[in-house]
Amino acid sequence: MRIGLVGAGRIGACHAGSLSRLAGVDEVLLADPDPARVELVAADTSARPARMADLLDRADGVVVATPTGTHAQLIRRIADAGLPIFCEKPVAADVAETRAVLAHVAAAGVALHVGFQRRFDAGFAAVREAVRAGELGVLHTVRACTSDPRPPSPEYLAHSGGIFRDCAVHDFDAVRWITGQEVTEVSALGGTTGAAHFAEHGDVDTAVAVLTLSGGCLASCTATRYNGGGYDVRLEACGRDGTLVAGLDARAPLPSAEPGWPAPGTPYQGFADRFAAAYSAELAAFVEVVRGERDAPCTGADALAALLVAEAAERSRREHRPVRVEEVA
Repeated sequence: MRIGLVGAGRIGACHAGSLSRLAGVDEVLLADPDPARVELVAADTSARPARMADLLDRADGVVVATPTGTHAQLIRRIADAGLPIFCEKPVAADVAETRAVLAHVAAAGVALHVGFQRRFDAGFAAVREAVRAGELGVLHTVRACTSDPRPPSPEYLAHSGGIFRDCAVHDFDAVRWITGQEVTEVSALGGTTGAAHFAEHGDVDTAVAVLTLSGGCLASCTATRYNGGGYDVRLEACGRDGTLVAGLDARAPLPSAEPGWPAPGTPYQGFADRFAAAYSAELAAFVEVVRGERDAPCTGADALAALLVAEAAERSRREHRPVRVEEVA
């Protein structure tokens, strides 16, 4: 089993380590335009440097962990080589290009697994199981949050697509996946209290979106780039018979103002440590896809659905009105 990995940046290095530790993966072939970066990642893992053409010739499946703007082209190239694909979200930068890429993949007849790692987090999966089993009763409210401890660089922001497409899109996917309901309408607001470059890129550093779901449930999704206490990702599913929370553990950066309540442990400082186990499970699932043992657990259609919610949220924020998802579809 040989898995190709394209991209030796922050998430690429994370995936190189996870793939190197997976039982059944005999070789990880790593390609990146920056040879020095490849050498650094290879030195810390068992990944082997490879040219892209050689990677496509030798690999059984390929993981794409490159900047957003390269995803569409790489997916097409890998699909044309007839190989199963794992790609970090998004598939492409906008809805039209996403549809075009998915059509290309379908015509090539290869599997596409899109990286929404919260689906493989133990807590998120447990909430989904409880909801689907009816343990919480009829859902009336879902609350989700993604809070980064520090903002990304101005260079990253320039190509990120904005807080809804880059950050809150994970919450949108999690809401759909856990509830089994589609988002029909979005009302969103955003604000900037931090660095000036957010506004320069037409972005905001803090945002909230209220989602109306097809089953009548309401969901609130909040996101911020300035959560100095630590990295905080949670989801609460609230039903008539009970509530269950994912992401509420000893390291969640949630000190209580109540007297005598214990202080939290060392807070998470980023996605790599918060979701380390989820990333490994996600890539293990992709290896099963490559072997033909299962279908892709998060498809291109799932990625498109989450992107449409993000597009509706961004339009709502800019136009100060509720937006039906069908408007952007």
